[in-house]
Amino acid sequence: MNPVLRERIAQQYEVKKAYASFEKAIATRPDAVVICTPAQLHVALALAAAKAGAHQLIEKPLGTKLDGVAALQAEIERRNLTVAVGYVYRAHPALAAMREAIAGGRFGEPVQIVATCGQHFPFYRPAYRETYYRDRATGGGAVQDALTHILNAGEWLVGPVEKLTADAGHQVLEGVEVEDTVHVLTRHGGVMGCFSLNQHQSPNEVTITVICRSGTARFEYHRCRWRWMMQPGGEWTDEVVGPLERDALFTRQAQAFLDAIEGGYPPLCTVEEAIQTLRVNLGILEAAERHVWQAIKENEVANV
Repeated sequence: MNPVLRERIAQQYEVKKAYASFEKAIATRPDAVVICTPAQLHVALALAAAKAGAHQLIEKPLGTKLDGVAALQAEIERRNLTVAVGYVYRAHPALAAMREAIAGGRFGEPVQIVATCGQHFPFYRPAYRETYYRDRATGGGAVQDALTHILNAGEWLVGPVEKLTADAGHQVLEGVEVEDTVHVLTRHGGVMGCFSLNQHQSPNEVTITVICRSGTARFEYHRCRWRWMMQPGGEWTDEVVGPLERDALFTRQAQAFLDAIEGGYPPLCTVEEAIQTLRVNLGILEAAERHVWQAIKENEVANV
């Protein structure tokens, strides 16, 4: 909505036409739309784009509520549109390689997933007090902003969360009241899960470990690698894919979106998968407020 910024970006990326409103842009019937507004607007804008026949890449999370999601799904299916949701960890070559190895049975059946993540948010996002982050209603707080990426990656690795319990609180970040620290216990069928994230520690680290019956696999985002160990007391074997450029994952995600449109390949993250993660987001916030276990079910989040 910033005309100066819009013009600068249009010139930088040689965009032929920039619009001051979504309505004017969508009236041109574009082939595809990227929706990267604050999260509470995603579903309504996506539905309008779907009605205009546009394929879509929607920023994560899909929304902040389940309202309107069913109507969006129905319109996408009715028009046979390609729609992906921007859970960009799925574009990381190390995580993708680890998932392929796990899915192929290389380490046996998964039994546990443990994710430990953190960074100093004010250092990387100094304007956080003035952005969507300051309010849960606009997709703010650690759960919807950062942890949702890790949860979606976890579901990609070991299957959907079926129930969870959580603790979340505002511990450090100045100028906001939303949670900046979260602990979540999950159940993915027979897989037990533990997800821990904060947005105030000095190290910028993301580690996701999947423990299987015959081996352990670990993704280390900050080291651009995944590693595995097959023997008790053995040595790690590393597969390094980096270093990656700052925008490499976003470029890979965009390329995958175009491949899905043009070549019929499945999106990196489908709407259905993003809806599942949205239910998990809502379940965490509810569980943290009420100190209960939550069941994650289709079209609802229920107490256990």
